[in-house]
Amino acid sequence: MQGKQIKQWDSSGGASIARSPLFLLCLRVLGVLCGEAFFLLPFTYAAQVADTILVNGKIVTVDDQFRIAQALAIKDGRIVAVGQSAQIAKLAVGGTRKIDLKGRTVIPGLIDNHAHWIRAAEHDELRFDGVTSRKKAIEMLTARVRAAKPGDWIATLGGWSEEQFTDDARGFPLAELDRIAPNNPVVIQAVYRHSYLNTAALNAAGIDANTPDPRGGKIEKTADGKLTGVIAGAGGVAFVAAKVPLFEKDAWLANTRTLVTQLNSTGITAWLDAGGRGMGAQHYEPYQYLVERNELNARVFWTTIRQPATPQEVDKVLPEIAQQKPFQGNDWFMNIGWGESVYNPVTTQLLRKESNKNPEDIAQMRRVAEAIAARGLYLNSHVEMSDVIDIFLNEYEAINRAQPIRGLRWSYSHLDQVTPAQLERMKNLGMTAQIHSRPLIQGALMHQAHGERAWDMPPFRRIQDSGIPWGLGSDATAVTTSNPFYTLWFATTGRMIGGRHVNRQSITREEALIAHTRNNAFIIFQEANLGALAPGKYADLLVLDRDYLKVPADQIKDIKPLMTMVGGKVVYESFKQ
Repeated sequence: MQGKQIKQWDSSGGASIARSPLFLLCLRVLGVLCGEAFFLLPFTYAAQVADTILVNGKIVTVDDQFRIAQALAIKDGRIVAVGQSAQIAKLAVGGTRKIDLKGRTVIPGLIDNHAHWIRAAEHDELRFDGVTSRKKAIEMLTARVRAAKPGDWIATLGGWSEEQFTDDARGFPLAELDRIAPNNPVVIQAVYRHSYLNTAALNAAGIDANTPDPRGGKIEKTADGKLTGVIAGAGGVAFVAAKVPLFEKDAWLANTRTLVTQLNSTGITAWLDAGGRGMGAQHYEPYQYLVERNELNARVFWTTIRQPATPQEVDKVLPEIAQQKPFQGNDWFMNIGWGESVYNPVTTQLLRKESNKNPEDIAQMRRVAEAIAARGLYLNSHVEMSDVIDIFLNEYEAINRAQPIRGLRWSYSHLDQVTPAQLERMKNLGMTAQIHSRPLIQGALMHQAHGERAWDMPPFRRIQDSGIPWGLGSDATAVTTSNPFYTLWFATTGRMIGGRHVNRQSITREEALIAHTRNNAFIIFQEANLGALAPGKYADLLVLDRDYLKVPADQIKDIKPLMTMVGGKVVYESFKQ
C-alpha cells in the first residue's frame, strides 16, 4: 500500500509552513535517506519521552500520504512520533507502557459523522444489528425475557428489517410474542416502518381497539376489529416508542457508560450526534456529567435539534438561534451547530419517491437557515431526493448571496440521489456531504420503492470522484446497524446484511477508510486533532484482529477491535499481550 496514490480530497485546509512545497520536499528527501523510518512533526517532540509506545505492528496512518509504519509513540494523549519500531523504542523510559502489536494492524479511531446515539442511552435495547437469522433473533428475545423481571419492558427500537433475515423474512406476530413473553411488554420496531407489540405492551401502553390512529400512523386490526399487534407508519412508530418508559437518572447514567463501551468495542471513538425524536436536556446531562469528571470514553460532537413543524414554532426557534454560540464545549463534548431537520414538513423520506415541495413550507425552512447563517453557525440538513436537493440548493445559494456561508462547512445528510451538477453546486458553497449506510438493512426496500435507481443510492463512487469533502456514517440507531465495519463493508461491496447485492457505487477500502476517519474529522471541525495517526493528533486508534487492507472484502464486516484507545487511554481491550 505504501506509495500508492489515492485520488482523495485533502482535508488539511489552508497553507502553512508544514504544508509548503519546500518543506514537504525536504521531508521527502529526509524520508528517502532514512527509509522513511521515523516521521516527527513538529521535530521538538523527538526530545520527549513517551507515556506509551506501540511497536512491531502495521500502523495505517491514513495521513495525506497514507503511509504504513511499524510503531508510534504517545505522550499526554497525543501522538508524538510514528515510524520504525527501533526508532520509536528510543522514546521509552522505565515508566513507559510498551505494547507489542505482534504484527497486528492499527488504524485511526473511526468517526461517525451522523448518528443518534445520545438518544439511544435512554433505553437498554435488545438489538438485532447484523443478525441474519430470524431463528437467532427469537433466541435472543427469549434469553432477554428469561433474564428480565416480570413487568420489565423489552424494546428493540429499529436497527433491523425483516429483509435481512435469510431463513425466514417475517416479523413477530402477536401470538408468538405473547407465548415468549406473557408477563413482559415487548416492542420490536422495524426501521421506521412498523412496530410489533405483544398483549402486555398494548395493555401497558393503553392501546385498545378504540384507540384512534396516531398522526402519521395506523393501528392495524383484523376484519372483525381485533388488534393485530402491529402499529404501522412513521407516526405510529414514534407513538409506540414514546410509550416505552425512560430510565431513572442513575440508571440512565449507567446505561450511557455501557453504550459508550459498546461503541468503543466496535471501533467508534468519536461521532457527530444529530439528536432526534423527543430529545431534551436529560439526554445530554449524562454525557456532560462524564466529561466533567474525565470519564467520557468517546468524543461526542452534537448539533441542536428543534424540528419546528409550523410557522408559529419557527417564530419560537428564531430567538433561540440568535442567542446560540458556535463551538461550545471541548474536544470531548461540543455543540458545533444546528441540524438536522431544519423545518420538519420538508424533511424527505428514504422509502418515498414523493417529497413536499410546497413553497410556503420551503419559505419557513429558509427563515430558519437564514437565521443560522446570520449567526455564523454550522448547519446540517436531512435531504435525500434529487428534486428536493435542487430546491434546498436554490435556497442556500440565495442565502449565500446575502450572507456568505462558504466558510461554515454546511452539510447535507444522506444525499441518496445527488447528481454531479448538484455536487458541483455544493462545492461552490463550501459544503460537505454526509453519506450513510442505511441500505445495509433497507436496500431491498429501496429497490421496491425506487426500482433501477436504487442501485446508485447512495452514489459513493460519484461522490468520491467529485472531489467534494465527504465522509461515511451510519445514521444509527433506528435505520441501520451501529457497527462501523459494516458501513465500511457496505461501501466496498454494495451488499446489505444477509448478503444481497443492492448497490453498484462501491469504492475502494482505502477510500472508505479515509471517509470514515480523516474526512469525518474535517466535517466535525477536528482535522487538527483527529482522523489520522500523525504527530500532534490525539491518540485515538484501534488495534484490529485482522488486516483491514488485506482481508477478503466479505470479511471487512467481521473485523473486531482488540483494543481501542481514545486520547491515549485504553477504553476497550479484548486481548492480553
